[in-house]
Amino acid sequence: MHRTVVLNVVGLSHSLLGTPLTPNLNACLPNSVPIHAMMPAVTCSVQSTYLTGRMPAEHGVVGNGWYFRDLGEVLFWRQSNQLVQGAKVWNEARLRNPGFTVANTFWWYAMNSDTDWTVTPRPLYCADGKKLPDCYTVPLGLRDRFNREFGQFPLFKFWGPATSIESSAWIGKAAMAIEKENQPTLQLVYLPHLDYCLQKLGPNGDIGNDLSEIDALCGRLMDFFRGRGCRVVVLSEYGITQVSRPIHPNRLLREGGFVSIKPDLGREYLEPYTSRAFAVADHQVAHVYIRDKRDIPAVRELFAKVPGVEQVLGEEGKREAGLNHDRSGELVLVAAADSWFTYYWWENDAKAPDYARTVNIHAKPGYDPCELFLDPGILCPKVKIGWTLAKKILGFRYLMDVVPLDATLVKGSHGRLSGDPDTGALFMTSEPDCLDKDSVKATDVYWLLLDHLFKG
Repeated sequence: MHRTVVLNVVGLSHSLLGTPLTPNLNACLPNSVPIHAMMPAVTCSVQSTYLTGRMPAEHGVVGNGWYFRDLGEVLFWRQSNQLVQGAKVWNEARLRNPGFTVANTFWWYAMNSDTDWTVTPRPLYCADGKKLPDCYTVPLGLRDRFNREFGQFPLFKFWGPATSIESSAWIGKAAMAIEKENQPTLQLVYLPHLDYCLQKLGPNGDIGNDLSEIDALCGRLMDFFRGRGCRVVVLSEYGITQVSRPIHPNRLLREGGFVSIKPDLGREYLEPYTSRAFAVADHQVAHVYIRDKRDIPAVRELFAKVPGVEQVLGEEGKREAGLNHDRSGELVLVAAADSWFTYYWWENDAKAPDYARTVNIHAKPGYDPCELFLDPGILCPKVKIGWTLAKKILGFRYLMDVVPLDATLVKGSHGRLSGDPDTGALFMTSEPDCLDKDSVKATDVYWLLLDHLFKG
């Protein structure tokens, strides 16, 4: 076996490389190939495909979240690996060599897994309403040790308006510590920094400093792991495209009389179970769940006329895309390159649900990239945040309602199939003998990782 580390640099594409800003990653370009886009090109789906060699139709991860029909709830960002159906790459590696070990350092679905070492974000939700930054580890003792050695995991720098290279750097330190102490055969390392700045600013935005920061971190990690005899893979899950048009499928369904709304305390909440149809928005893909199949033609016709909706996939379209799983919606919407889908259903911002203006990835029945922004309508955001934090410290109930409801702020998105290999996902390696193709499918990554572990 050959010990291998996989650096998942989310959002990285060939189009972002080749300049003096990225000398370390540029050095990998001679041994690189594009990864043909899969759909949906979103984190949970792509990672599950890389680790199983299967499309969502088989592994069941049809997005970062979906409608759990048995619960009657939309749930995003679950963490149990048991949701990923099928054997993982480490299961096959153990069959080939029982001495194989694996560490998952922040790849998704890290909990309830049979990996040997695990580190993943896991905030503490206290009974008094506080959300405290923290992580979850296996063995459990790693959590206290890493928090003591590297400082508390910077959850609020990992996601939200304050995202920075600090969280990816913390993950890098954890990865190096696991290597020093345990020498896993395979280590999966997730580095999300570039993804978030690209969603905020778009690939045409001022991202030079962010590129330099992630390149410097990758350089340190590549030098460290190669110096310890590891093979190094650098890959990404998708590329980011510049967007300018948000589309609100639930508002359209509401206008058509399909969505059921539950008013509470002057606000409006989506009621999935009693809705004739509703959309679970996830970047540039949205699953539309339709209670009565007789409504499918009417819903399809509704979206077929909407500017920015490039495709409306039915059963045949889902099958061709590898999305024909029971967890998928009856229809799947795909946005045009310059568009993306919001989860919004309210027509008056004053009636938006109480969580809409907060960073709350588990309450929202859809993905919300506006959580990366501070509301520009807040005159003195630092004062508001400081006062809210003071209430938190003093033990009072508080609401960090600083997220804007202006979806036009978002400048980058992903999820649809991209026809341009320069702007899509990328696979790079320190081992050219393990890469004998000009391009690879997302399902091929599984086999390429096994080649790195066992070939040569």
